[in-house]
Amino acid sequence: MSRPLRVAVIGAGPAGIYASDILMKSGQEVSIDLYERMPAPFGLIRYGVAPDHPRIKGIVNSLHRVLDRDELRLLGNIEIGKDVSIDELRQFYDAIIFSTGATQDRDLEIPGVDLDGSFGAADFVGFYDGNPNFKRTWDLSAQSVAVIGVGNVGLDVARILAKTADELHVTEIPDNVYSTLKSNAATEVHIFGRRGPAQAKFTPLELKELDHSPNIEVIVDPEDIDYDEASIEARREAKSVDLVCQTLEGYAMREPKGAPHKLFIHFFESPVEILGEDGRVVGLKTERMELDGNGGVRGTGNFTEWSVQSVYRAVGYKSDEMPEVPFDAAKNVIRNDGGHVINHDGSIVPGLYATGWVKRGPVGLIGNTKSDAKETTDMLLADYAAGTLTAPSSPAPEAVTEFLDSRGIAFTTWNGWYQLDAAEKALGEVEGRERKKIVEWDEMVKHSRGDLSAD
Repeated sequence: MSRPLRVAVIGAGPAGIYASDILMKSGQEVSIDLYERMPAPFGLIRYGVAPDHPRIKGIVNSLHRVLDRDELRLLGNIEIGKDVSIDELRQFYDAIIFSTGATQDRDLEIPGVDLDGSFGAADFVGFYDGNPNFKRTWDLSAQSVAVIGVGNVGLDVARILAKTADELHVTEIPDNVYSTLKSNAATEVHIFGRRGPAQAKFTPLELKELDHSPNIEVIVDPEDIDYDEASIEARREAKSVDLVCQTLEGYAMREPKGAPHKLFIHFFESPVEILGEDGRVVGLKTERMELDGNGGVRGTGNFTEWSVQSVYRAVGYKSDEMPEVPFDAAKNVIRNDGGHVINHDGSIVPGLYATGWVKRGPVGLIGNTKSDAKETTDMLLADYAAGTLTAPSSPAPEAVTEFLDSRGIAFTTWNGWYQLDAAEKALGEVEGRERKKIVEWDEMVKHSRGDLSAD
């Protein structure tokens, strides 16, 4: 008797949801279980996007439509590798796709990174996005702050630090974040990039939106507006690069608007040391760089010490290693050939696949994960059609929930998300906001499971 292709997708962020969507639209009859370590779905959208970007969070609406499909089942509050092993999952599924993303800060190997006041951007994002795995308070006593990295995460961190708490109160931030931001002493925020404007990784809209706050004065030194032939060619080839450069030029040329908080964007300044006294950050030392004609930079031997009391390292994310799955520690990704998980000798691990940041590293925008998921799911479907996948011993969907119940795992579901969603909206409505995010893990589970115990 024929049955649907059974697939487990590990990670309910955009990458996993897009992969599920493509499989459901492929023409192949499928039955998919979408596993999530957190009690709530949406991954990066819920816990990686700054709360003052409701437009980007609007992607949730399209993800909602996918998760509403009957062929897809959400199973949250389950940590694969801890609550359930990969080998145990294999008894229920023809194939498993890993889409677990990246949540840890990439290392920045310069002296002083361990000083008090030196922070990883991922930790700060986890704090202000109300991720239950991160701190509930934050030291915001610094009046002058450095942010290392010219990507969108660096922009988000700088913007949150430069805005007032009351500007952010209209968003979904929880009470602990709002009360902590009320104590923010920062009046100067400095963003540092080692290369030039044409090499910045900002998206044009994010960069332009910096100036929308009446409390933020964006400042760019005209001397930092410099291009070599490779930079000029980059502008010609990509409209987004040209728009970023145009916006930066506008910031460099205009008259000051007199906003109270200054946000400086510095190019050609390569951080070489975080300076400290008595174990705390007191400054950042950078080396002035210059373009080398090929879009790269070289050091000039000229150094500057900037007086700052905290430093945020926004130099990229790295993925968590998954137990039982071959991992490339140098690249911080699951070993893969573009879709199949592969062993250290290059051989394919049958039935295991990867997509999203855990496959290719934390590069690209949320939308880029769609084409990435297509590549992976095409491989999976081709393998299924070729008969190279091992059939599971217990393919019935109810066998999974019976197994989870036997383990005493308090898993959450898509219906449970609707309950949590309603609870957060009700909290926000009291204060005239769209929602207020619930932070505590057990409380999220309690709302998601309704009248069931959260034990």
